[in-house]
Amino acid sequence: MKNKLLVLGTMAYDALETPFDKVDKILGGCATYIALAASQLDVEIGVISIVGEDFEAEHLTLLKNRNIDLTGVEIVAGEKTFFWSGRYHNDLNTRTTLVTELNVLTQFDPKVPENWRASDIVLLGNLNPSNQASVLDQLTTKPKLVIMDTMNFWMDNNRQELDALLPRVDVICINDEEARQLTAQNSLVKAAKLIQKSGPRYVIIKKGEHGALLFHDNQVFCAPALPLEEIFDPTGAGDSFVGGFAAYLAQLGDISFDAMKSAIIYASAMASFTVEKFGPENLIDLSQKRIQQRLAAFDQLTRFEIALG
Repeated sequence: MKNKLLVLGTMAYDALETPFDKVDKILGGCATYIALAASQLDVEIGVISIVGEDFEAEHLTLLKNRNIDLTGVEIVAGEKTFFWSGRYHNDLNTRTTLVTELNVLTQFDPKVPENWRASDIVLLGNLNPSNQASVLDQLTTKPKLVIMDTMNFWMDNNRQELDALLPRVDVICINDEEARQLTAQNSLVKAAKLIQKSGPRYVIIKKGEHGALLFHDNQVFCAPALPLEEIFDPTGAGDSFVGGFAAYLAQLGDISFDAMKSAIIYASAMASFTVEKFGPENLIDLSQKRIQQRLAAFDQLTRFEIALG
């Protein structure tokens, strides 16, 4: 029997502008990227989200054809789907938000379908901490692993709810800026230790083109990012990362620190594919052959021998 991965997150439409091109409407949302990255592996995936009646049938079909269960996705008649528009600057590490239209998100009350209340791994995508807590409240059995993503906005505006949620989380996945804001520590090592004291046993700190760090107790693993000739669009890279991470552990059925080290590499591979094209296009067209080639590239990047003494 396949292990079950339950995903909470947004399904959205984005308008993107980079130094290379511009699109006025493209499929987006953290749950979309997470689920598409996770669908490359042999796990059951269920999504909890909300969309408006403008969410196109072809995009629902796209996800369903990847064996992604959408029974937890609410479609609200007469309403519009969450929309975000942003412009990336020349270094692609900074962006300016142009438009944010919450639309149906303002009335989101996530409902976990009965057959997903005993999931093996639960991934709480970047949403209001109250929505994230609501999903955990509806589970009938404790998951083997709860993974959470969050961002600066929730730290600024919902800190009390966020702090209350952290003890219920096993893994938190955030970027370096967010880790520093969450802890008021400049050192990422000190930040990770403080976060572990607040609840999560494992802390993943993403550093974009500089890779990712995994902390557990006094153990640290550092994974590189693959040097790419072209980075086209970084939207969804972090979501693809955490989706690949969660699915790898779900398929493996192992949540040890050593398993997570391998999962970080797989996650990095998923993120590297995402940034090479606009939106989730590369994840949609991805083949197992290309994934294996990319993992081999990571293996070569990190393999070395050193003589000591």
